[in-house]
Amino acid sequence: MRFIRLLFVAVLAIVLIAIALANREMVTLTAFPANFGQYLGGTWSISLPLFLVIFLAILFGVVIGLIWEWLREAHIRRESRQRASQVAQLEREVGHLRDRHAGPRDEVLAIVDRPRAAGGTGTGNPPRPIASPSPAPGTTLPSPGGR
Repeated sequence: MRFIRLLFVAVLAIVLIAIALANREMVTLTAFPANFGQYLGGTWSISLPLFLVIFLAILFGVVIGLIWEWLREAHIRRESRQRASQVAQLEREVGHLRDRHAGPRDEVLAIVDRPRAAGGTGTGNPPRPIASPSPAPGTTLPSPGGR
C-alpha cells in the first residue's frame, strides 16, 4: 500500500510540474468587470503566471469543498456527541443499579465457592475415604457364577 501511495504522489508531482512548465506565461487577473474598478479606486488586477492561477484555483476549490462538508456534517457530529453522553450516562446508571441491587449470594453457590481446607471438604469434617475395589466389611456380593 505504501508503494501505491508513493507512486501516486510521484505521478501527481510529475503532472503538476508538466502543467507548470507548459503554462509559464503571465496572465492578468482582475477582480471586477471592465472599468468598474476605477469607481472603487485603485487597481483591482494582478499579473501571475498561468500555472499559479491554476494551482490557486484548485486549492481554493479544495478549501471551499472542505468547509462545505464540515458545515454539512455539523448535525452528525452534534448527534454523535449527544449519543456519546447518553451512553456514558446509561453506563453510569447501570453500574449504580448493579451496586445498589446486588442481592446476597445464593447459599448453595456460597458453599460451592467456599475455599477448601487442606485435605478437607471445607465443612470441618474429616475427608471421606476414596472407594476401594474390595467390598466393605460385613457385606456380601453375589458370586460371579450365579450360585
